[in-house]
Amino acid sequence: MFNLFMTFLKIGLCSIGGGYAIIPMIQQQVVLTQGWISEKVFTDIITISQMTPGPLAVNTSTFVGIQIAGIPGAIVATVGCILCGILISTLLYEFFKKYKHSIYIFEILKSLKATSLGLIVSAAFTILLLTFFGTSTLNSSVHGDLLAMLVFGAALFLLRKYKVNPIVMMSLCGVIGLFIYI
Repeated sequence: MFNLFMTFLKIGLCSIGGGYAIIPMIQQQVVLTQGWISEKVFTDIITISQMTPGPLAVNTSTFVGIQIAGIPGAIVATVGCILCGILISTLLYEFFKKYKHSIYIFEILKSLKATSLGLIVSAAFTILLLTFFGTSTLNSSVHGDLLAMLVFGAALFLLRKYKVNPIVMMSLCGVIGLFIYI
């Protein structure tokens, strides 16, 4: 339990940029470094975490904790994930309240926005690789899931061209996935 707490405390400490930006780090820690869950289970957890209410990183930590140690694991992982955020947010609030008119602080925040964007793009790339290839790394022995790519492409086209409601699109893709993968 201590190892679970410390792992998610590190993840929470480094979760600049929000949930999508932290997905690669969570995957690195729980799949590759600790070996607690497989990439397939991790992909399923990310999918469920996106569909449930609440922040993605918190939902993911909760579901990973449940997989590893049941309800106590969920509590420990969730507390580990949010503790640093609460403390850092409180300290930053006091800091920005004091220096809210500083041009230097404004410039620092602009650079952090760019960094967050890079982390989010990295997370999107990781999710696409997991979806299309079943792994987060590409090599010559990996073969893509052509049906997943076609469903993705069609959904993206319908969303962009015809402005289909995203909830309707998610439901439709879920039904298609049910027929394709079962």
